[in-house]
Amino acid sequence: MNSDGQNDLLEKLSAVLIRCFFLSLALLFIWLIFYSIGGGAGCSLHSKWFELSKHDYDLLNYFGIAFTKICAIMFFLFPYISIRLVLRRKKA
Repeated sequence: MNSDGQNDLLEKLSAVLIRCFFLSLALLFIWLIFYSIGGGAGCSLHSKWFELSKHDYDLLNYFGIAFTKICAIMFFLFPYISIRLVLRRKKA
C-alpha cells in the first residue's frame, strides 16, 4: 500500500473512531438521563426480577457508567488521538 492509500485509510479510520466516541458519549448521556429521571421506577422494576437493594442498583449503574466511559476513552478516543498525531507528523 502506498503512502496516499495509508493516509486515506488512517483518515477514514479516525473519522469512524471519533464518531464511535461521540456515540458512546451520547449513550452515557441517555443512561444518565434515564437513571436521573426514572431511578426509583427502574430500581423497583429490577428489584422484582432480582434481589437488589437500592444501594446495589445504584452501584451497578455507577460502575456500568464508569466502565462504559473508560472503554470509550480507551478504545475510541486514544486511538483517534494517536492516528491524528501520526497523520500530523506525516504532513510535516
